[in-house]
Amino acid sequence: MSDLPPYPPLDPTTYDLIIVGTGVPSSVLAAAASSSGSSVLHLDPNPFYGSHFASLSLPDLTSFLNSNSVSPPPPASSSEGHDFLLSVDLVNRSLYTSVEISTFEPEILEQHSRRFNVDLCGPRVVFCADESINLMLKSGSNNYVEFKSIDASFVGDSNGELRNVPDSRAAIFKDKSLTLLEKNQLMKFFKLVQTHLSSSSTEQHDDETAAVRVSDEDMESPFNEFLSKMRLPPKIKSIILYGIAMLDYDQDTITETCGHVLKTKEGIDRLALYITSIGRFSNALGALMYPIYGQGELPQAFCRRAAVKGCIYVLRMPVTALLLDKETGVYKGVRLASGQEIFSQKLVLDPCITVELESFSSLTDQQKETLRVLVPKAISSKGKIARGICIIRSSVKADISNALVVYPPKTLFPEQLTAIRVLQLGSGLAVCPPDMHVLYLSTVCDDDDQGKTALLSAISTLIRPQVPENLQKDSVTENDTAEAKPVVLWRALYVQELVKGEFGGSISSTSSPDGNLNYNEIVESAVKLHEQLMGSEELFKEETSQENTTEEKDGDGVELED
Repeated sequence: MSDLPPYPPLDPTTYDLIIVGTGVPSSVLAAAASSSGSSVLHLDPNPFYGSHFASLSLPDLTSFLNSNSVSPPPPASSSEGHDFLLSVDLVNRSLYTSVEISTFEPEILEQHSRRFNVDLCGPRVVFCADESINLMLKSGSNNYVEFKSIDASFVGDSNGELRNVPDSRAAIFKDKSLTLLEKNQLMKFFKLVQTHLSSSSTEQHDDETAAVRVSDEDMESPFNEFLSKMRLPPKIKSIILYGIAMLDYDQDTITETCGHVLKTKEGIDRLALYITSIGRFSNALGALMYPIYGQGELPQAFCRRAAVKGCIYVLRMPVTALLLDKETGVYKGVRLASGQEIFSQKLVLDPCITVELESFSSLTDQQKETLRVLVPKAISSKGKIARGICIIRSSVKADISNALVVYPPKTLFPEQLTAIRVLQLGSGLAVCPPDMHVLYLSTVCDDDDQGKTALLSAISTLIRPQVPENLQKDSVTENDTAEAKPVVLWRALYVQELVKGEFGGSISSTSSPDGNLNYNEIVESAVKLHEQLMGSEELFKEETSQENTTEEKDGDGVELED
């Protein structure tokens, strides 16, 4: 980077752990390692915190996507350094493809461009019982972030109808889209699940508790079959599978051998997360929350906690090379873009950092083993996820600012293989100016065209397309219903590769943002990596509950306090 500021040399030059990238998993690791007394250096080549989990202004988001959709040229090699060390150059691999950004109202957006906080990895929300919330409370990171509730959740169809996802007994009985029979069926099912969960949490397993528990045979069966066995109609099954359990793939057509069938025990675990999220915090309206100022506040909260515990932070500082012992091939340290060499026992890298195949082929077997998690062909990819962002005027649902909409598979068109999730957020979350909303969309896909086709179908269902001025009058006359739809001011479509992190001994890598709506799998991967790096040491074991509570900052923010 030619525009690097003239950083003074870092001191000290030796650490227990160096982490590159300030995404959620990396930031959790930094906070946990610092809290346990390890010396940690946390670097990021970007001028902002969050890496691929960041929230950015529109100009910064556009610049990031465009610059990261192509792999930059490798850095110039440097032979300077210690004679006993081998320098292996690092390169960045692109996680983003098919980036398409459109501006329809440039004058309006230019006035407010810096008032947006737009997520790179949306749509994403936080369940009140999410593991990320548990870690924030345990570590004290909750002192640095505030949440607000998502107002409502819906399951949509191709006709534009949005059916409520009920989140309580009262909501079920108030729902006018459900018949009395369907309400009773849904209540009966939720009661069975809650009773099963209550009996599972006790050590008593007599005949009476066995009668109210889901049988072991049913627990191993496909969740979709269990719902059919409970005589739930298709509409209720769709709400449970895609609006509450948040499944991606069509459970009616896939086979168990394809790996996407959800078993009943996993389905009940997902329902348990939803059920236990409702009412966990006194001023949270439902199961879902969103951080004020965007998802980028979560990694920043953990970074701030890590800094309090002694972690050293340097932004705008890429790592250009790894340093290995020439004789043994053992990892020793890194070379920064400033030219300084920093040493550590262990290293954790961002998922987009890898080594050149040409450089790798010239190494010894011992050196290759040290770098095995960074070889491009060995990086574990779990597919792709298509993401979309729309800045819109007005709301997709009247009188509701913050809402989640899910389109189950085959809802919008026959070839729709996976669910499409849409999250609308308003100015009350400080993510956009008043009278505007940010719309996030995502769907898991096998290729770019498939994913973008699905997103565009959802966008056309929810949003009125831009019409040339000379045709606007005729368009409104022909379709009066279009007037109720919001107008798009700006749109971005892109496809992100899903990369799984890996533990590699002295050198490891973290995961990219996944296709889930919440952070559970991301946090679980960070916790597992911490155990592998640091042993069985408990995360944040020294933190006290007194320190981890927060006072309510205003009347409508969610206070995190267990």
